Amino acid sequence: MGVFKLDLHIHTFESGDNDADPEEVAQTAIRKGLDGIAFTEHSSYEASEFAEGLREKYSPRLTIIRGVEFSAREGHLLVFGVNTDRLDIWGAPVEDLLMAVKKEGGIAIAAHPFRGGSGIGNLPEYINGFTAVEGYNGCNLHAMNIEAVKMAEALGLPVMGGSDAHFAHEVGKCYTVFEDHVSQENFLDIMRAGRYRGVDERKISRDIQMPKFND
Repeated sequence: MGVFKLDLHIHTFESGDNDADPEEVAQTAIRKGLDGIAFTEHSSYEASEFAEGLREKYSPRLTIIRGVEFSAREGHLLVFGVNTDRLDIWGAPVEDLLMAVKKEGGIAIAAHPFRGGSGIGNLPEYINGFTAVEGYNGCNLHAMNIEAVKMAEALGLPVMGGSDAHFAHEVGKCYTVFEDHVSQENFLDIMRAGRYRGVDERKISRDIQMPKFND
């Protein structure tokens, strides 16, 4: 069975902290052999509106997902399937955000949980509602990623990966491998099913033992 590779954490100039061009990001992803990407701009779902045009242009070669890296009170979460701009939850506690996302039919992932200043740390040990943990983040130190993976495994949560790219050349440093073909339509269901694993290209041949697919 083949695999399907998606980088699920990417920023462009719409995040306000870089000048990455979305079109260059998409082309770089294809050149690096990825099957899909997710634009997760900081704080705003509507900031990734440009993805609709790119999705039409690059389909079916590249699956393009829209999400948002949302700042809860305790740290950052990756949210998919919800237009967070329409919810009155800016800066809300993680627990409230998880409840709102679930009510709207979306999913939430603990983003780089052990990164100082923006990670939520070990909150998933005490709060239910996370779909997965970002165990492999391309901007993290290796030790931070390992700590996140260990927490996810202890909690029985799937581990996903994303580059956290702020420049096109960073795309694909970390990504998520799926057993099944991923589309815009089935993405949320596949994420809930947990049949995927994170990959860190920077360490894959050396000291990371890759987690197995969940049963």
